[in-house]
Amino acid sequence: KKVVVGAGGKADEAKQSSLFKKCPRNFRIGGDIQPKRNLTRFVKWPKYIRIQRQKRVLFKRLKVPPTINQFTQTLQKNQAANLIKLLAKYSPENRQEKKLRLKSEAEAAKDKKTEKPIHLKFGLNHVTTLVEEEKAKLVVIAHDVDPVELVIF
Repeated sequence: KKVVVGAGGKADEAKQSSLFKKCPRNFRIGGDIQPKRNLTRFVKWPKYIRIQRQKRVLFKRLKVPPTINQFTQTLQKNQAANLIKLLAKYSPENRQEKKLRLKSEAEAAKDKKTEKPIHLKFGLNHVTTLVEEEKAKLVVIAHDVDPVELVIF
């Protein structure tokens, strides 16, 4: 170890016995390679990603009216499974089932007419008219309707 005595008479051992040696890097032409930088901010992201990010920012900045805010709360997985089971019971009949039902009704009761079976109604215009006529008991709306204005009534 070199001991350097300063003007004050004290030894400057701390400067000489440093554990880490300074080795400045030169980033000029012909010098060291520049360190890797995070360039994700400068990437041109796909359009759908840009749109969904802009949408998130807008939702944070705007005060959302209650009619639109209700669409931020979705069903949990087990509730959705129960709902799908319930809706499967009321799925609309296909052509063969309808043909069989009408044939059996015709054979059973020739003079009296029986009611149609209760099944799901679907389609934006149809459901809207049912809601306006107050005939809808339960309305199920998908979580990914975009724009949301389609289903606000």
